[in-house]
Amino acid sequence: MARATVRSTVVGVAEDFTIGTTETRHPSPRTLGELRASGHVQRSVRDEIRNNLLTALREGRDPWPGIVGFEATVVPQLERALLAGHDVVMLGERGQGKTRILRTLVGLLDEWTPVISGSDLGEHPYEPITPASIRKAANLLDDLPIEWRHRSERYSEKLATPDTSVADLVGDVDPMKVAEGRSLGDPETIHFGLIPRAHRGIVAINELPDLAERIQVAMLNVMEERDIQVRGYTLRLPLDVLVMASANPEDYTNRGRIITPLKDRFGAEIRTHYPLELDDEIEVIEQEADLTATVPTFITEILARFTRHARDHPSIDQRSGVSARFSIAGAETVAAAALHRSAVTGEDVPVARVVDLESVIEVLRGKIEFESGEEGRELEILEHLLRKSVADTVRAHLGGIDMAALVHALEEGDPVVTGDRVTAAEFLDSLPDPDGVTGVLDAIGERLEATSDGERASAVELALEGLFLARRIGKEADESGQTIYG
Repeated sequence: MARATVRSTVVGVAEDFTIGTTETRHPSPRTLGELRASGHVQRSVRDEIRNNLLTALREGRDPWPGIVGFEATVVPQLERALLAGHDVVMLGERGQGKTRILRTLVGLLDEWTPVISGSDLGEHPYEPITPASIRKAANLLDDLPIEWRHRSERYSEKLATPDTSVADLVGDVDPMKVAEGRSLGDPETIHFGLIPRAHRGIVAINELPDLAERIQVAMLNVMEERDIQVRGYTLRLPLDVLVMASANPEDYTNRGRIITPLKDRFGAEIRTHYPLELDDEIEVIEQEADLTATVPTFITEILARFTRHARDHPSIDQRSGVSARFSIAGAETVAAAALHRSAVTGEDVPVARVVDLESVIEVLRGKIEFESGEEGRELEILEHLLRKSVADTVRAHLGGIDMAALVHALEEGDPVVTGDRVTAAEFLDSLPDPDGVTGVLDAIGERLEATSDGERASAVELALEGLFLARRIGKEADESGQTIYG
């Protein structure tokens, strides 16, 4: 047995998730006769998902790997919808993991399924539905050749854009087939679109409201009556497909971009949300961020708090949301700043420090929308929220440590210098060393679980920034870009 890992990208965010255990080889039957003799039982897509979901729940396995913060809210609703066999539309602001949930559904399909060799729609050997496959099955009978399709091949995804056509989703006449001498009324001249080709699988349409209304009309019969109407004639196809969609609530409810009959075709509407708990926000960052350097957990926590404060701030447009990608990109930027410092200074192990957070604001300001009237204040607002996040993290982790000896040493001695070109060793060497200070520094390191020089430097920087924000010590930047505490 081997683990099957799907590598996918959710609107610019790369992600890995395990979809279950995979046999290294597909089942052995190669003809319809052999398949019947093996005792194979045909199941619909909805039956596959329902049975595999129930099996996972009974065995205590997590059917939703990588989905964080939805355990008590979104996941139960989704599971009930799937058990009911409903098509589903997921509503939520950007960066709430809608696409990730849709892609995880593939793990609920059967590992392998038989299909008629060479069929356009991957029809089951027991139930051919296109004229070509029906004719082939009638001619070959038990010698009908079959092949096995892995569940990862039974998921189709389309980003709805204004230029999407009926041909893309449903199908159109193939001029090449007509040129071969076939008549326009011949159903075999049809080139099938995305939804029919998802037969016996899952089709996901992202940002559904962006589809033009005439394109949405074309989906009605496919979802309900299972008809395909192309160029004036109807081809009756008993399609077996689960239709999933995602949408932004602002588009879905206010702009009226989804036609009412199409809304009615979806059996369930499920709303997603941003992580409700700070720990979940941190877990999302650690799971999704592609880090090029060590980022201590408390730095990640600062970025998580920064994101949550941005979601609550009245100057930021909450209708557009503050995506999880905001904090993920922040963590990757902080790691990149530490890596840059190590390359320039020759530092052996790059570790992110508080000074690296200064690089985050300029990078992230374009990822959120501000309310009208806040033009020119964007950096000021973000700097305020970042300072607040640092202060909250200091209180959460370093509260109760008596830092009077460190404050006194800074008042009486030389200032402490840090910066994006100052190594961890240089920073630690510049710290005051009178009696009492060593114990404070050790307590800070122990509280933040800092073991290496880079982690200790990062922990002490957090403490110094906390003292500055509490107005117990001073801080200023010199012309070379260094930051001086004292």
